[in-house]
Amino acid sequence: MKLFIGSLPYNITEPELSALCSPFGDVVSAKLIVDQFTGQSKGFGFVEMSSRSEGHKVMDGLNGKEYNHRTLVCNEAKPPAKKGQRRR
Repeated sequence: MKLFIGSLPYNITEPELSALCSPFGDVVSAKLIVDQFTGQSKGFGFVEMSSRSEGHKVMDGLNGKEYNHRTLVCNEAKPPAKKGQRRR
């Protein structure tokens, strides 16, 4: 299950993001979204868990919780929009 995690501190690293979710289950991948020009985190990322039940545990455990003075947002990631199309 792929999760969106937002309102992350800008200085967080991908290993830290993975470690944040690992108490809830097996983290398959963790990816921070960074600005292409500065390389700085945009404050959100995606984590893939090995099963839906683990994904729900992460959502229950992190959504609305405070991490480094920021209130995290965690929910199921929406599939990316196809190139050339906008979401409406």
